[in-house]
Amino acid sequence: MDRVAKLASQKAVVIFSKSSCCMCHAIKRLFYEQGVSPAIYELDKDARGKEMEWALRRFGCNPPVPTVFIGGEFVGSANTILTLHLNGSLKSLLKNAGAIWL
Repeated sequence: MDRVAKLASQKAVVIFSKSSCCMCHAIKRLFYEQGVSPAIYELDKDARGKEMEWALRRFGCNPPVPTVFIGGEFVGSANTILTLHLNGSLKSLLKNAGAIWL
């Protein structure tokens, strides 16, 4: 859990993902299209990926990927991110975290 918290605070937007996950790909693409350059941690490519996966489950993420942190704060998974995007509040979160300027 400490490692996830530390990684989540190192950049304005952090995404925990798996390279084979289609929803992870969609969420990463959404952030790129917003002009964000997130830190992405592919759990299936990380030696401590299983450990981080369990930590994300303890945050309440089920499934554990994709999981997004903005400004060091846990925001949620794909459903939450897509809802925030559709209701227009994702941009303000990204601006407040310094992930985008406009």
